[in-house]
Amino acid sequence: MGQLNIKDDEIIAKLRHLAERRSTSVTDVLRQIVEQASAQEEARVAERLAAIREITRESAKLVPWGTSSDHSDLYDENGLPK
Repeated sequence: MGQLNIKDDEIIAKLRHLAERRSTSVTDVLRQIVEQASAQEEARVAERLAAIREITRESAKLVPWGTSSDHSDLYDENGLPK
């Protein structure tokens, strides 16, 4: 597909060292790291979304039934406050 050019000697050395310790290639090490980071990010996003949904559910309970954002009852036919 494409190439990745890493210009950080320290990162390259660490990747090679990790690949050697895992008896695999640098590409496989990178793949594993990216997949792990991606899964963690997806879990973090899902957790935030669940928290937002819970806040929405709880805050919806605070709004009386039938309330709308119309506010036409507050203004006359000229758009001025009653």
